[in-house]
Amino acid sequence: MSGSNNAGPAGQEKINTDIITLTRWLTEEQHKHKEATGDFTLLCHALQFSFKSIAYYIRRASLINLSGLAGSSNTTGDDQKKLDVIGNDIFVSAMKSSGRVRVLVSEEVEEAIIFDENPNSRYAVVCDPIDGSSNLDAGVSVGTIFGIFKLAEGAKGTKEDLLHPGTDLVAAGFTMYGASAQLVMTMKGGSVNGFTMDNALGEFILTHPNMQMPKKHPIYSTNEGNSKYWSEPVKEWCDNMKSAEKPYSARYIGSMVADAYRTLLYGGIFAYPADKK
Repeated sequence: MSGSNNAGPAGQEKINTDIITLTRWLTEEQHKHKEATGDFTLLCHALQFSFKSIAYYIRRASLINLSGLAGSSNTTGDDQKKLDVIGNDIFVSAMKSSGRVRVLVSEEVEEAIIFDENPNSRYAVVCDPIDGSSNLDAGVSVGTIFGIFKLAEGAKGTKEDLLHPGTDLVAAGFTMYGASAQLVMTMKGGSVNGFTMDNALGEFILTHPNMQMPKKHPIYSTNEGNSKYWSEPVKEWCDNMKSAEKPYSARYIGSMVADAYRTLLYGGIFAYPADKK
C-alpha cells in the first residue's frame, strides 16, 4: 500500500506527540535573545511551579478543609481565605528560592517583600496569588494575576522603583484555575500565548498560540453594582451599551481572570472602572 496513514487502530485515540510545553517554549524564546543570561527563564520556571502548586491545592480545597476564611484581611480590606494565605506563601517561597527576584509585591501583604538573599537580582514580581477567592466555595473559577518588571541598576526596591506604567512590564499574564489550569502570558514585544495544564503529564501545553481578540462581539462585562460610585462619563458609557440600536449583552462572573479570559477568547469589553469608594 502506498502513502502513509497516521490514523491509529479503529476506536483508538490519535496521539499527538508534537507538543510544545511551557518549559520548551521558554527555552526557545530565550534562544531568540543572544544577550539573555537565563535569569528571566529561571524566574518563569519558578512562576510555573507556583501555578502548579496553587492548582493542586485548589483542586483539593474542599477535601482537605482549605475552604472558608482565614480570620484576617488583605491590603485592600478583603477577608482572606485560607487559600489566599497558602497561595501567598507559595509565591514568597518560590520567588525567594529562585534567586532571581529582588522584590515581590503581593496583594496579600501590606509592604513589598525585599529578598536580601538576592541582592544582585534585577527582577521585581507583582501578583495577586488567588484573585476572586471569595467565589471559590461556590465553584467559580479563580486565578493568579502576575507581572514582571526589570529593576534599574542600583534600585533598592522602594515604591519609586516599583511604581511604573504597564508598558514597562517585561512580562505579564494570569492563570485561571478551573477544570484545568489555563495560563495566558505575554512578554514585551511578543504575542499573547495560552497554555493548558495537562494534569496527567504535569506540564503546561501550548494550546492557544498568538491569541487575538475577535474585533467585535456585543458583550460587556463590568460590575454595575458599583455604578452609583462611577464618574458621569463611565455611567454614560455603560448606559450606551444597553440603549444602543443593537444593545450589548451583559456577562459578569465576578472573577477577573474568568471574565478577562472569556473576553480574550470571544471578544467584547471587560471594564473595571475607578470609583469613589
